[in-house]
Order: sequence, then C-alpha cells, then structure tokens
Amino acid sequence: MGPKTNTLTDTFGRAHSYLRISLTERCNLRCTYCMPAAGVPLSPKAHLMTADEVYAIAKTFVDHGVTKIRLTGGEPLVRKDFREILQKLASLPVRMGITTNGITVDRFIADFKKNNLKDINVSLDSLDIQKFKDITRRDYFERVYNNILLLEKEGFNVKVNVVLIKDFNDSEIVDFIGLTKDLNISVRFIEFMPFDGNKWNVKKMVSYAEIMKLVNTAYTSEKLLRLQDAPNDTTKNYSIKGFKGSFGIISSVSNPFCDSCNRLRLTANGCLKNCLFSSSESNLLGLFREGKSIIPSIAKAVKAKQKIRGEMDTLEKLKESNLHSKNRSMITIGG
Repeated sequence: MGPKTNTLTDTFGRAHSYLRISLTERCNLRCTYCMPAAGVPLSPKAHLMTADEVYAIAKTFVDHGVTKIRLTGGEPLVRKDFREILQKLASLPVRMGITTNGITVDRFIADFKKNNLKDINVSLDSLDIQKFKDITRRDYFERVYNNILLLEKEGFNVKVNVVLIKDFNDSEIVDFIGLTKDLNISVRFIEFMPFDGNKWNVKKMVSYAEIMKLVNTAYTSEKLLRLQDAPNDTTKNYSIKGFKGSFGIISSVSNPFCDSCNRLRLTANGCLKNCLFSSSESNLLGLFREGKSIIPSIAKAVKAKQKIRGEMDTLEKLKESNLHSKNRSMITIGG
C-alpha cells in the first residue's frame, strides 16, 4: 500500500520520509551530554515496544510515506532481540541505518549485510583515551576505534559522530579531520545541544562559525572543498583535497536546518516526537495496544510541528526556554 494521504506532511509543506526509532533506553556507556550522572529512570520493560510492535508501527509510517529508517537508542545493539527487529524491518521498502556507540558492532557485521543495512553512524567524541573515559565514564576506546576501522574495511557507509564541547574536545577537530585522509569515512561535528541533566549552557557550545575558523586556519582555501549536500541533509559537508573521506558540521543550535526537516522520532516506549527540541509527545504505543488506529494521532503530531526548532527560532529563545530541564534526556529520546 502506497501513501494515500498527506498524513506526514506538516502545515509548512514538509513531507516526513525519515523515521528514527529508538529501540532501548539502555546503554553500555554513560556519556555526559546524553545521560545525567545519576542515570535516568528507565521505562519498565512492559512499557517498551516489542519487536512485533516496532515492526507494526514502523509499517504504518512506511505505508504513509517513510522511505528511510534509522535505529537508535540508548545503544540499539544491547537489545537481545535486535536481530529479530532488524530482520522484520528489513522486509519493508526502506533504506536502513543505525546509530551505535560501536562497542559491539563487530558481532553484527553479517547481520547488517544480510539485511542490507549499509549506513552506520558511530559515536566517538575523542581520540584521546583518557578524554574518552572522561566523557563516556567507560574504558572502551580501543574497541570502538578498531570497530570503526573494521566497518570501513567491510565497505559500510561510516559516519563518525563527534559532539563538541568547548575546552574539552574542540582542540581535536583537526585531528578528527585527519582521519579522513586515509579512511573513506565522514566525520561529523555536532553542536552540544540542551537535554535534561546534561548541564548544557551556551558557553560549552562550539558553533559552526568557530569550527570553520579552526578549519580555515589548518587548511588553505585551495585544499578545502565544499561538497554538495544531499536533499534534507542536516550536515554542511566538506572534504580536504586528496583525502579519501569527508567531514561535516551539524549546527542544530547556532544555524538550524529546519526548512528541509523530514524527520520524526519514535521513542523506545512508543511516543512520537515531531522535533528533537519539542517537549511534547504523542503516545502511539498506548493507542496501538488499545486496538485503535494510530494514524490520526500521527497526523495531528505532524500538523503541530513548529516551523523552527520547537518555536525557539533564536539562540536567545533557546537559552531562555530551559529546554534542558523540560525535555527528556537524550538517551530516552533516541539519537
């Protein structure tokens, strides 16, 4: 069944073809920008979507125009039924991707290939072992780094996500770009965003302009190439002449890309978020378990989507919103 209504088109004409599905609130890291130091109250298992529910709800979105699904978490690979979920979703006519911390991806290479999952984003916020420990509160650097090398070698489309925090890892920007010289990967620098418990403030943010100032100091204009961004891309993409890979900047805070947003998010407990910066949610799982159609609720949530970043169209409004105390922590939203 193809799309028959404009269920996924909002009042600003944006058609939503990309669904990010969080499979779990659990993770084997404790990254400071994602999870409060004290942890988060986890949803009881009975409140989380089962493998069959993930598939059924995802299929509803696909029937109404979604063509791309990305699995997120928490850490999606910690779900014991991950392989079952992947196999079910792979039967849908969508492009599949996953965002992972990379700790256990080597165990799933065959599963990814069998189910045509090619797009793998790996989070790595420092190339310094001690800094990696500091930000993740765990000692897995070597495993993550080696798994990035493995994924690149195995031919996956690999993106390395780097959340930048001022005076912590911003001094590593050029080092990260250096990885793209011999590795066919894309390094993506992500501005630090406000979520519950991550102690965000604008002084910790490294903006797009600041990143480019460092890049322009390290590389001449002749060597720095601006690449063509894909439709609906959140990233401003660049490469260095002669390098195998590329790098990009996701400037959700200083320079939002809302005009072309085509993304919706489904949390592990089955709630739909129409924007990462919105504190409102629609409980699709509750309706589904009651045997009710979830389509009206999806349509209502999409129509309620604001034009820019949950109506916070300036940095000042974002600072004044106290979003970091109203919104979920990132780990319970899904990356």
